[in-house]
Amino acid sequence: MHSPRIAISAALLGALALPLTSASAATAAPAVVATAVPASSCTSHPYLPWAVHGTNAVTIRSKPSVKSTAVGILYKSHRFTVHKSTKGAKWVSITDKTTGVKGWVSGTYVYRDVRMCLD
Repeated sequence: MHSPRIAISAALLGALALPLTSASAATAAPAVVATAVPASSCTSHPYLPWAVHGTNAVTIRSKPSVKSTAVGILYKSHRFTVHKSTKGAKWVSITDKTTGVKGWVSGTYVYRDVRMCLD
């Protein structure tokens, strides 16, 4: 099932690598010196902050439901504290540090970026 995809991917990667391996030393791009970062350094960083993503503002609601009363707006530039989230992070309980409003916002638009660690 996935073997045609693998074969196509392998062929594309091979075609992309071919010009790099056949280039002479005079035409090859200058080598970039990369510094190795220990694997432990990635996990030692604190979590990334919570932020509003995908929109400029999100409605703060009194309960974790789109039918509940709107109590405020959380703008992309605002800082906020997350207290808890519902199962599956569908709704997130927050306090907007800019306005002091407490309530629930959609987990679709409010989340933490993920720090990626490559070995």
